Amino acid sequence: MHRIVVGVTGASGMPLAEKVLRHFAGMGNLEIHLIVSSGARLVMQSEFRGGDLSLERHAHAVHAIDDMTAGPASGSWRHDGMIICPCSMSSLASIASGAGINLIHRAADVTLKERRKLVVIPRETPLTSIHLRNMQTITEAGAVIMPFSPAYYDCHTTLDQMVQHFAGRILDQLRIENNICARWRETIEVAC
Repeated sequence: MHRIVVGVTGASGMPLAEKVLRHFAGMGNLEIHLIVSSGARLVMQSEFRGGDLSLERHAHAVHAIDDMTAGPASGSWRHDGMIICPCSMSSLASIASGAGINLIHRAADVTLKERRKLVVIPRETPLTSIHLRNMQTITEAGAVIMPFSPAYYDCHTTLDQMVQHFAGRILDQLRIENNICARWRETIEVAC
C-alpha cells in the first residue's frame, strides 16, 4: 500500500482533480490523504453549478486545511509523495517562499524538506515571469511541475481517457507502479 497526500487548491480544474482522484481510488493500492482548501471549495461550487462533487469519497482520510497537527504537517509522518492538483498560483507562491499558511503549503514544505516527491499540477495561462520563477524555485527544491498536457499517441479521444493517462503519469513521477496509462511503444502499435 502506498500512502500519498493530495492537495486541491483554489485554481480552476476541479473536474481534473475529481477524475484523477477517482482513478487513484480505483487502483486499490493507494491510501489517499486529501486536503482541500477553502478556495477549492468555492471553485467547486462554480465549476459544478450545484452538482454533487464529493472529492472526499475518493480518500481514505480527509484533513482540514487549518489542522496544522495533522500527519502531513510532520516530517516524521511517512508517505510516498504529495500531489497538488490543481495548484493555484497563490499556493505555488506560498510554497516557493516557504510560507506555511495552511496545511497544503506546510505539507508541501515538509515533502520537499524530507526529500520526498512533490508533483505540482499548475492551472494558469498565460504564465507571468513571477509564476515561472516560483516554478523554478520549487523545481530546484525537488518538486516536479507537471501541467495537464494530454498525450495523443495512445488514441484516446475523451477527456476521461486523457485524464486516466495523465493520472498514470503522475503516479510514474512518484515511482508507483500502475497500468492505468499506455506506454510509448509498448502498447501502441496500431494506428488510431
